[in-house]
Amino acid sequence: MTLPYGLSSVRNHALLLKTSHLCVPRSALGCFSPKESSLFKKSSTLFLSPKKHTSLPLKLVHPLASFSSYAEGEEQNHGDQQIQSSHESDGKGNAEAVGDFSGMAQAFHISSKTARAITIVIAFSALSLPLFMKSLGQGLALKTKLLSYATLLFGFYMAWNIGANDVANAMGTSVGSGALTIRQAVITAAVLEFSGALLMGTHVTSTMQKGILMANVFQGKDMLLFAGLLSSLAAAGTWLQVASYYGWPVSTTHCIVGSMVGFGLVYGGAGAVFWSSLAKVASSWVISPLMGALVSFLVYKCIRRFVYSAPNPGQAAATAAPVAVFIGVASISSAAFPLSKIFPIALSQALACGAAGAIIFDRIIRDKLGHLLAKTKPQDTPQNQPKSIGFLSDIAGPTDTQLEIVYGVFGYMQVLSACFMSFAHGGSDVSNAIGPLAAALSILQRGATGGGDIVIPMDVLAWGGFGIVAGLTMWGYRVIATIGKKITELTPTRGFAAEFAAASVVLFASKLGLPISATHTLVGAVMGVGFARGLNSVRAETVKEIVASWLVTIPVGGTLAVIYTWVFTKILSFVL
Repeated sequence: MTLPYGLSSVRNHALLLKTSHLCVPRSALGCFSPKESSLFKKSSTLFLSPKKHTSLPLKLVHPLASFSSYAEGEEQNHGDQQIQSSHESDGKGNAEAVGDFSGMAQAFHISSKTARAITIVIAFSALSLPLFMKSLGQGLALKTKLLSYATLLFGFYMAWNIGANDVANAMGTSVGSGALTIRQAVITAAVLEFSGALLMGTHVTSTMQKGILMANVFQGKDMLLFAGLLSSLAAAGTWLQVASYYGWPVSTTHCIVGSMVGFGLVYGGAGAVFWSSLAKVASSWVISPLMGALVSFLVYKCIRRFVYSAPNPGQAAATAAPVAVFIGVASISSAAFPLSKIFPIALSQALACGAAGAIIFDRIIRDKLGHLLAKTKPQDTPQNQPKSIGFLSDIAGPTDTQLEIVYGVFGYMQVLSACFMSFAHGGSDVSNAIGPLAAALSILQRGATGGGDIVIPMDVLAWGGFGIVAGLTMWGYRVIATIGKKITELTPTRGFAAEFAAASVVLFASKLGLPISATHTLVGAVMGVGFARGLNSVRAETVKEIVASWLVTIPVGGTLAVIYTWVFTKILSFVL
């Protein structure tokens, strides 16, 4: 993967002038020309205080990054950056960003006509592809086919909103640090999300959301259960769309859980809900961000302590990176890939995957950064470190060539970790859309009820993957802007610390059965690297908005599900 920076030794303001547009995320991603943008005014404090430099993705002109733009901001005085509210951006520009197709066009640096054409193609595909799917129901009555068609559209709507909101879990920090542009992130995530959904998506689901509702409560009430499943998809999708519009990263799992609970309470009574499971979901609001923040804080401090303070930080980063890749790939392989059931063989397979990943990554680093590594010497690093360095010490980081190497290494590592997270996300969260979808189709076409397992057809898996990619393409930039820019300023080292911490917490917590939300964990991890640089480095206003959106997700989802169920039951009674 090539990093989207231009190689230059010129200062950051000169680099900014090379770009044709400057992207400033708010509730949507507004883009302005450098001459028009208030960021270039001396009084502007959009991201940093006027004396500091900010990092922005540049046009792709060389596989190496111009990391000198970060030097003063993080490495010489990283703790005193006073980040101001990002809501000072021009209101007129923001209105342009959210109106029509200009937000999507400006995010990807394409014309509004191209953005409109892409949207039309996606809409036409969403409406026409279900007509050719086997899951539509061959040989069934016309009414059943029409209801199946509507069910597939509801599933697509939910998957679309998952793509618009949740994909920021994988790509937000990479865009924020400048390791990837939004266009590169969307293209990469589109391929990996669809592949993960198709190859790793669950092939078996239940007619009920497992562990949330009592299945036997709805025995013999096929149409009510069918309406409840459709309403859950519609309610969760509606709230996700609202959250995505404002750039709030919320948990898609919590959306669908809240919708199912609302439906179960009103139409099945209090006994229809597993309250212990709901308590676990609510506890993840606290556990997930705290664990993410703690681990990312420690990871970032480790980078500063053992890489930045080394006699040759560039060589230290290049040496440590393959080890981190080995551990990460081996862990992910053992947890996510279908390895042998025999432990010694499975362990050998995981270690082999880790070793292969480490070797490949080491060759990439030596190939892309070898000419810089050859120039570095221990004495090139300023000898201004105290004799005794503690873990929490304020460490002056590398500069010049050493800084280019450090950020180059961690930039590539961040891209790799983003790819893993994107692939895993496609395989896991697609079930939030296709699970209720497959269950609803089964009830409609075969009359399945209760808690029996239902096989999910391959075309439904692909349909869910397509929905995620469509949502990511059209609206994904909104939440990516919040994760990557609006919580705290990210660089390759900070972005990697947040992403690595979030992936590690989610991986191990899932294995231990702890209630963890990937979205909440990543937000907490981004906050953790901000806290590592000082409390003033985290934008409190953005964090308050995000937490408030978490707290209302389940109540709003439940309320909407009740309303939609009432509407759908009336429609079904009229149609059938």
